[in-house]
Amino acid sequence: MALYSASWTSITPTATADTTNLVDSTYALVLLGGSSTMRLGINEVYIGGEAASTSSPTIMVLARDSTVAATVTAGTTRNAALDGSTTAPGTLATVGHIATTKPQRSATLHLLHLSFNAYGGIARWQARHGEEITVVGNTASLGEVSLSAFTGGTTGATSGHVLYELK
Repeated sequence: MALYSASWTSITPTATADTTNLVDSTYALVLLGGSSTMRLGINEVYIGGEAASTSSPTIMVLARDSTVAATVTAGTTRNAALDGSTTAPGTLATVGHIATTKPQRSATLHLLHLSFNAYGGIARWQARHGEEITVVGNTASLGEVSLSAFTGGTTGATSGHVLYELK
């Protein structure tokens, strides 16, 4: 099926505890199935640090959400097909970092911890073939993942992307 890139630009994440509302425009993104039967496979997560000065140890977590975002708006996130000749399906995945109902990261369903120094550092995770992280449907807790900062570090501005396949 089609491969997509969900990306964000120059977000300064706010460290947020589990099961607490994420604050608009201070988390990288949510990736939510566009329908109750949609299946997504996450192939790569890349985060690049853009902090202007000093060391900025940043703890980013990709996790399933216990509260799913509603009425999601893109903000500085973008969602684009990797292959220019891809014909978009009738329903696309939802990507953004602004929502009327705020997403909440699950306390028990953390998938990746991507700690790095946002003062020029990078964090990159790639799935081996057949070991992609999946998003199934569009309800808690399998239908949405978020990438957000966790408590315990400082944060600096980041940009990055999540590559995923619409299966």
